[in-house]
Amino acid sequence: MKTRKFDTKVQHLKYKVLREVARHAWDGTLLENLVEIPKKIVPGKEPTMRCCVYKERAILGERVKLAIGGDKHNPNVIQVIDIACDECPAAGYEVTDSCRGCLAHRCEDVCKRGAISFDHNHVAHIDKTKCVECGQCAKVCPFAAIANRKRPCQNACKVKAIQINEDNAAKIDYEKCISCGACVYQCPFGAITDKSFIVDAINILKGSKQNTEYKVYAIVAPSISSQFAYAKLGQVITGLKELGFYTTIEAALGADMVAVEETKELVEKGFLTSSCCPAFVNYIHKNFPDLVEFISHNPSPMTALAAYIKSQDPSARVIFIGPCTAKKMELQRETVKPYVDTVLTFEELQALFDSRGIDITMLDEGVLDNASYYGRIFARSGGLTDAVAEGVKEFEFNDFALKPAVCDGIEECRLALLKKSKNMLDANFIEGMACVGGCIGGAGCLTHGEKNKAEVDKYGKEAMEKTIKDAVSILNMKK
Repeated sequence: MKTRKFDTKVQHLKYKVLREVARHAWDGTLLENLVEIPKKIVPGKEPTMRCCVYKERAILGERVKLAIGGDKHNPNVIQVIDIACDECPAAGYEVTDSCRGCLAHRCEDVCKRGAISFDHNHVAHIDKTKCVECGQCAKVCPFAAIANRKRPCQNACKVKAIQINEDNAAKIDYEKCISCGACVYQCPFGAITDKSFIVDAINILKGSKQNTEYKVYAIVAPSISSQFAYAKLGQVITGLKELGFYTTIEAALGADMVAVEETKELVEKGFLTSSCCPAFVNYIHKNFPDLVEFISHNPSPMTALAAYIKSQDPSARVIFIGPCTAKKMELQRETVKPYVDTVLTFEELQALFDSRGIDITMLDEGVLDNASYYGRIFARSGGLTDAVAEGVKEFEFNDFALKPAVCDGIEECRLALLKKSKNMLDANFIEGMACVGGCIGGAGCLTHGEKNKAEVDKYGKEAMEKTIKDAVSILNMKK
């Protein structure tokens, strides 16, 4: 049986839009075909996903706008397509059919807002204009007849950035949003999605004129080892060459660089939080500003490696490819802009391959520049901590006892940071990963699942460089 390229049909729909946008961007006919792309995806008169073909095409039109970069004046990466967000039931607490019309009326007694009333059958009803979603009525109901009907996006968003507007559509509070993309992956209608910079990437590749004007480097996240399951990793690398990249370099090399410096900084300061996950760093800034001083001053592996590349080749263009929507926000930082030219997700890379008719399964296998085992396992939760532990060992910081708090997902990050803010954390290093599982759980992955962790570990063990020192020494020799 042929391996599926995507986990969900929503991802596949998103991919089809990206593919068509990319096809026209390559041949320079994008602007005149913006209206035609939705018609091409839904060619007939009958809708395939919605009640009306015209509404379906209107939604696809909004997807096309985001696929070409969206509103340039709006820096936020995650956005809601309002007209696509109309199928979920109203969120909040509701009385279900399990209500028996009991005499106790505990729900009424506990409600301080007077939001509970009863009909002639003694069945409870909730007045939404008075309800503040405290949940006390649900807690005291002996039949568990009051349920919290949270929408999938709200359940997915652990930073509580999803609200419901007056039109009953999802609304993102950007003061809270950390661009992790959890809502993007969980929305069953694809009504929440991330902006794409795929057109920017194509323009960079076209402008290089086959790497004669400047060289285009692809930095690929180590989690790529768990993606493109239908092909071999070496074929993906050759596919990048076919797209026009000069060469492909592992972000894991940047991870080795960061592991060295982060280990030294940790030993020097005595306490540190990691800086590799941009969503985690953003979360600290927005929710624990008093702890910002403890964030590692090292850049992420993406930025560290991109800075190295441009120190060797100032005219180079660098495109990062990975699983992370938050990287698109990191790209906009003033400290990152000089080094990284744009960011793509694995979803977008698949669309690029198919927009050029590149079947990677038919290609020979290329080879990635090598990194250490420890750099490669940054892709999964706990990998950074393992690398720091190795750094302590390799650099012989024998008097330093590493006490890590490995936080798998933003909820665990919140708990560790809360303990630290109250001086209750028995740890001197917080590894924060906003996505459950680490980068392999990123919203821009083609596939998600526990098997991805095993693939990352397997890939790490294939590394020729067995120590962080060995991997970094290769970079030093190239200078």
